[in-house]
Amino acid sequence: MPESKPKKDSNITKKIKVKKATKAEIACIKALFLEHYKNAKTELSYRNDFELLIAVMLSAQCTDKRVNLITPALFEKYPTPEALSGATLDSIKECIKTCSFFNNKAENLKAMAKEVCERFGGEIPLEREALKSLPGVGQKTANVVLIESKEANFIAVDTHVFRVSHRLGLSSASTPLATEEDLTRIFKDNLATLHQAMVLFGRYTCKAVNPKCTECFLSHLCKSKTTYRC
Repeated sequence: MPESKPKKDSNITKKIKVKKATKAEIACIKALFLEHYKNAKTELSYRNDFELLIAVMLSAQCTDKRVNLITPALFEKYPTPEALSGATLDSIKECIKTCSFFNNKAENLKAMAKEVCERFGGEIPLEREALKSLPGVGQKTANVVLIESKEANFIAVDTHVFRVSHRLGLSSASTPLATEEDLTRIFKDNLATLHQAMVLFGRYTCKAVNPKCTECFLSHLCKSKTTYRC
């Protein structure tokens, strides 16, 4: 399915102003993320670029934990783009039926596999615009795939990165894409590691509800406890 548009959040709609992080604070935030999460990796399970792309596509509005429960049987049944492109929609849906929006995701998985076979010789293209040309693959998905596969200098903004960025005063943008642009501009490099760091930090420490502020190594730099969503 196409990547979801950001949900309207009452906190953003009211345009609550959060103090922007200073250049010194940004440098400190970056250094602390790199120190605490230097070996951060995705929690999605995969063995190759084809499986990675599928896992990332399924993870839209779905937890990594749920995706990891779904994908083993799917990968075993359809181990290649050729196999997936030749599958019936009903059989794909049966494999991923416990995933959110499984009907649309099944259609996109089949269409993606067909395009990969017909246009890219059965190989997942590892260039952002080429990835984005595939059904169901937007910039966030493409960025995540390239971050994981090539450690590309990109950052992808999911709900965790969006929330953390706004709480720390790194961005006040109202969309994930604009937030990505802000983070890319202020951080410049080490974006792949910073992406992984912010996802894990947002998932386990800077949670939307009941953030673990007393355990947070960035609490002294936090600008707001507001629950941001995207």
